[in-house]
Amino acid sequence: MPWWVFAFASALAAAATAVLAKIGVEQVPSNLATAVRTTIVLVFAWGIVIARGEQHALQQLRSRPLLFLTLSGFATCLSWLAYFRALQLAPASRVAPVDKLSLGLTIVFAAIVLGESISWKLAFGVALMVIGALLTLAA
Repeated sequence: MPWWVFAFASALAAAATAVLAKIGVEQVPSNLATAVRTTIVLVFAWGIVIARGEQHALQQLRSRPLLFLTLSGFATCLSWLAYFRALQLAPASRVAPVDKLSLGLTIVFAAIVLGESISWKLAFGVALMVIGALLTLAA
């Protein structure tokens, strides 16, 4: 399957995540809700790794990829903790668009850190998405 099928599946799952998490954080501390969610992710991810026999590649994991995967894990933790707290405090229809401001930041970081190019079409499209997300703040 092409990459965009997985990206679209990710977007659908993320949309479901926002609504399901909003329901899940009702009368539950946001940190506990994040811990429960993270446990499910952990069990599910390791289940897939073991089912596919990929756990053997763990022995070949070098320090540089491990460092960056660890840093990515910390960033994910901070993101999820903040996201669940935001969902406790505001409607999912307001939290999710603001959370998606990460799109613009990702493209800027990818250009700076990874040297990826930004075409005028990409910049314009992302600018429209960022403007749209910011407009939800005043809704």
